[in-house]
Amino acid sequence: MKRRRLLADWLVYTALTLAALFTLFPLLMALMNSFKTNGQLLTDVVGLPQSIRFDNYVRTWNKMHYLRSLGNNLYLTVVSVSLIVLLSALAGWRLCRTKTRLSAFLFSLFVFSMLIPFSSIMIPLYRVVLALKLKNSLLGLSFVYTGLGVSMAIFLYHGFVKGIPLELEEAAAIDGCNMRQTFFQIVMPMLTPITATIVITNALWIWNDFLLPLMVISKNEQYTLLLSTNTLFGQYSSDWTAILSALILAAVPVVIFYAFFQRRILEGIADGAVKG
Repeated sequence: MKRRRLLADWLVYTALTLAALFTLFPLLMALMNSFKTNGQLLTDVVGLPQSIRFDNYVRTWNKMHYLRSLGNNLYLTVVSVSLIVLLSALAGWRLCRTKTRLSAFLFSLFVFSMLIPFSSIMIPLYRVVLALKLKNSLLGLSFVYTGLGVSMAIFLYHGFVKGIPLELEEAAAIDGCNMRQTFFQIVMPMLTPITATIVITNALWIWNDFLLPLMVISKNEQYTLLLSTNTLFGQYSSDWTAILSALILAAVPVVIFYAFFQRRILEGIADGAVKG
């Protein structure tokens, strides 16, 4: 019995190791080839670099204006996620606590909007962006992300609020709290687990998104990291070593974020899955 259990554990860990290597292989290849020259990359893709050279990273750093693009990414992510959390938490709370046909209808609309594929609204969305003069505006792009992200967030908050006792809000009202005080002092702190889930999923989506910034932003000064990386692709030739080093530089902030908040990320996802 013990030998069977050890054999089963060995098979499971072997399968997980192979799956991890399969998943990390493209990233490892990109990292390894980012230290090569273009000649080495074209002649030996899978081989190790002859020497560790940081010239590619220095050249890429200057070409893509890394710090400026990083700042644009941070601004876009922080503003968008903050708006999604604030508006969705308020809406999810009120829709859950207000037992009327209108609130049920509005909640159904938000849920239904989650079923609409982005490709079907891409052209109308671009026309709305032009009509509202949000083109070439990071703040305007943040509004677009907010509009696309609130439906799922409201759905999660709505489900989570159901598990919060209504008596807590009634007690706060008896103590003299208005609705604003009740939400920010009583309800919002109790929404921390699902808020962590919403922040993490939306931050990773916005940080790694390429299509929406490509639609809305055309000024170099407002390029995100992925848009700046896209400028390294030429019509007739591409500097592949610079492109690979740019992809690594774009991934570094996400890796650092996950390394520091790994425990909180897992706890937030687990709590959101169970209680949301």
